Amino acid sequence: MVPTSEAVQPTAEDLDNLVGELQRSWKATLTVRRDDAGDVGYREIYLSLDGESLGVLFFGQTITKEIEPGPHVLKAHNTLARKSVDFTVQVGDHVRFLALNRPGWSTYSTLALIVGFLGAGPLYLTLTREEDAPPTEKAGPGQPSAGS
Repeated sequence: MVPTSEAVQPTAEDLDNLVGELQRSWKATLTVRRDDAGDVGYREIYLSLDGESLGVLFFGQTITKEIEPGPHVLKAHNTLARKSVDFTVQVGDHVRFLALNRPGWSTYSTLALIVGFLGAGPLYLTLTREEDAPPTEKAGPGQPSAGS
């Protein structure tokens, strides 16, 4: 007689637990950086994601966080100006934003100098989504591209 083994079938609870574990592992990544040379370098930028505080960015800093796939709202303010960006991410995506406080046409005017003595000159807040890097590296100047 040949020994046989019975296949053990998972229960509905086992399957629900497995699906739940998989769903919890399905993440995307959000990165917001503030290191652009066009940034004035002062006045912090406060960030929130979906109504919850994400952190405070000082010049030269980057914040990275794992997030759930789906639609999100990223908000930024520097106490003078506010920006809001709606975006959607899929499982495994890495969405990147550049935040910066930039000078405008009136930042260095006489009025700005007077207002600056009172605590703040006019600054403009920019929150820009950056494109994902292509899968292959781009060739630098004077270098052949891949496949040439």
